[in-house]
Amino acid sequence: MPLSIFGFQALWSPYLIGVILFLTVVYFLVTVVWRKDFKVSEPLKKGEATYFILAMILLYVIKGSPIDLMSHIMFTYHMVQMAFLLLLVPMLIIKGIPWWVWKVVIELPVVRSIFKIFTQPVVSAFVFAMMFSLYHMPGIFDAIKLDETFHGIFTFFLFLSAFFMNWPLVSNIPGQKQMKPLYKIAYIIANAVLITPACALIIFNPNPMYSTYTDGQAWLKAMELCVPAATLSSLSLSGPELFNNMKPLEDQQLGGVLMKIIQEIIFGVVLATVFRRWWVQEKKDDKAITENALRDFQAKKQSHQH
Repeated sequence: MPLSIFGFQALWSPYLIGVILFLTVVYFLVTVVWRKDFKVSEPLKKGEATYFILAMILLYVIKGSPIDLMSHIMFTYHMVQMAFLLLLVPMLIIKGIPWWVWKVVIELPVVRSIFKIFTQPVVSAFVFAMMFSLYHMPGIFDAIKLDETFHGIFTFFLFLSAFFMNWPLVSNIPGQKQMKPLYKIAYIIANAVLITPACALIIFNPNPMYSTYTDGQAWLKAMELCVPAATLSSLSLSGPELFNNMKPLEDQQLGGVLMKIIQEIIFGVVLATVFRRWWVQEKKDDKAITENALRDFQAKKQSHQH
């Protein structure tokens, strides 16, 4: 059965296009037009603008395109959506917003306290792993899918925990304590390990765990998150099997595997980048030490000759 039966609004989320365009306009107003109103500022770098625009495009692709609709039909799409939403979008946003804008935001009284606690590497890693694991527990997952308000609140806090988890890896604010490269490598590995049990539960469970992907009534109710109720009531649908040839258990297992693979690729790229920067810095430091030692040796040699 074609997805077009759900209508344009469900397929392309015009409201989200409006929100993303608004955020992009505000971004360029703050970083370019209103830049002089900041006590400390720098011209917007091409790289920063590119990261932010990529974040907005990716956000629309995973939450506004037919991928979002498919994430309510197939668990596989849900997990791919989660992987990019939680592991890549926050990273791109952090890198896309200039440090001098972040500095103003972070120094706001309430925000400062929240950042101080939740960007501590140990705290951020455990909170994200806990939120991700809770979200994918069968009872909680179905409750989130069946209630629009609960879905919005839990997804927001899950995204926030992902943002705090990514912060120690990619933030670069002058004057703020930065994590050393070797600690970053350990932090990346720890994050990968901490969400493994949740993925393993999804992959190796012998039964389908989520009624919102297996029970027709629960699935129809969950579809209201992205399809207008009037459209759904006009259709005669029995369940997700109308749009999906995979068995629920296979769909669930594939979703868990893809989540883990995407996570490993994203973390692998970050790990390689951190390691390369550390290696280059070490080589520079070694060269500087060698040059200084040679200079000292020559100076001593000359003083002895005199």
